[in-house]
Amino acid sequence: MNLSGKLLIAMPGMGDPRFDHSVVFLCAHSEDGAMGLIVNKPARDLSFEKLADQLGIARTGRAREIRVHFGGPVEHSRGFVLHSGDYAGSGSTLKVGERFGMTATIDILEAIAAGRGPEASLLALGYAGWGPGQLEDEILKNGWLTCDAAPDLVFSVRNDQKWTRALGTLGVDPLTLSSAAGRA
Repeated sequence: MNLSGKLLIAMPGMGDPRFDHSVVFLCAHSEDGAMGLIVNKPARDLSFEKLADQLGIARTGRAREIRVHFGGPVEHSRGFVLHSGDYAGSGSTLKVGERFGMTATIDILEAIAAGRGPEASLLALGYAGWGPGQLEDEILKNGWLTCDAAPDLVFSVRNDQKWTRALGTLGVDPLTLSSAAGRA
C-alpha cells in the first residue's frame, strides 16, 4: 500500500491534540515510513512577508501571498512548500503524482517572492513523520481515514472547512463519526 499523494483525515479521538481535525497531505509513503504536511492549520502570527524579510528575500510587485501553515510536530524550523505540479525547482522538487510537488529549498521561496512560483502553493513549517509500519498501525486503530487529494481542497483558502470537505469526498458526515474502532 502506497499512500503518497493521498490525504489523511484525523478521526475523532485521535489522542494527539496536534493532529485534532487535521488533514495531512502525504508527500511520501513506503515500507520505510511516511512523511506528510498538515494542510489545514495556519501558523499563528507568521506571514510569508515576515518570513521573506527574515530570510533576506526581496519581494517584487508581482509576488503572490503564500499562506504559512503548521506542517507537523517534527523540525518546526524547517520549511516545505507544497505546490501545484507546474513548478519544478532546480532538481530539488519531489514530484507527488502529476498534480503536486514538494520543494524544501530556498529557490522556491525566491521564485514566489519574484512572482515566478507555482500556480498554487502553501508553506508548511515542520512536518508529520511516521516510522516503518507506524502509519499503517494508526490507520488500523481508527486514527485516520484516507482519501484522494484534490488541488482545490488542498490549496483552498478555507482552512476551517478542509476537514469537513475531505470527509465529504468519502460521503462521510462528521456527525456520524465515532472514536471507537471495531471489527466485524
